[in-house]
Amino acid sequence: MKTVTEVADLRQQIVEWKQTGKRIAVVPTMGNLHQGHLSLVTTAQALADKVVVSIFVNPLQFDEQADLSAYPRTLAADIEKLDSVNCDLVFTPTADVIYPNKMDEQTVITVPNMDDKLCGKFRPRHFDGVATVVAKLFNIIQADIAVFGEKDYQQLLLIKKVVNDLNFAIDVIGVPICREQSGLAMSSRNQYLTAQQREQAAALYQTLSSIKTSLQQGERDFAMLEQQAFSHLQQLGFKPDYIEIRHADNLARPNQVNQGNQGVSQLDSQDFLKIKLADPLVLIVLVAAQLGKARLIDNIICDLA
Repeated sequence: MKTVTEVADLRQQIVEWKQTGKRIAVVPTMGNLHQGHLSLVTTAQALADKVVVSIFVNPLQFDEQADLSAYPRTLAADIEKLDSVNCDLVFTPTADVIYPNKMDEQTVITVPNMDDKLCGKFRPRHFDGVATVVAKLFNIIQADIAVFGEKDYQQLLLIKKVVNDLNFAIDVIGVPICREQSGLAMSSRNQYLTAQQREQAAALYQTLSSIKTSLQQGERDFAMLEQQAFSHLQQLGFKPDYIEIRHADNLARPNQVNQGNQGVSQLDSQDFLKIKLADPLVLIVLVAAQLGKARLIDNIICDLA
């Protein structure tokens, strides 16, 4: 496995691979890798001839300097894990490589209708940082495929929109969430949990599963389901930011309808991506909640067709 830190060295390797007809996949990460990340690599290996994993803690997507400073850097362990799954190349740039000019002079990509909902509402300018660094990585690496996890679901849709709107020649693939035996979604942030909190955190997925069951049984009082789940998580010791039911393909809110009505009504006029739904019965329940030092996110798809 090859490790490079400079753009020129990376591009030289990419050119050599492309000259021999190799199909290339990229897995962008911020390091501190776990089994969920490795599942992205194995998915990428099944889709491409060569896989590049980037490890870069992106300062542009952090709300506070303290959070950026506290983010765990485990580069040696990350490289060892990637080597164990036969990754082809690891790109480990510094901030000066990715942002050679002053940060306040950096061109930034803003995706509309993202900052007013879900994680965008609670993390101002976070998605501007995500969109910008991913676009830079796509331009640097020139891969054919990019692989992301579905745990960061709003991020995944944002990246797909950037690729579509800005005509990037890359296919974006989402990979299902990897879970621990308890149901807890694997995350680098889980390491902030105590042993007791780790057991407690399994309630997030249990709560999502309970809402999915209610939806499958015909319940359509979305506000009631959300409020009950929000209160339940508070009682369990979480500090939830949100738990919401949305359309899975565009994060629009399904309008409230009476229980037993099998239709799902038209989109709210202000909602994200004003497009006709291919399948309006596929919903997603998303949650973000603080537990101790960790902010945890998770989601579950509900196919009601």
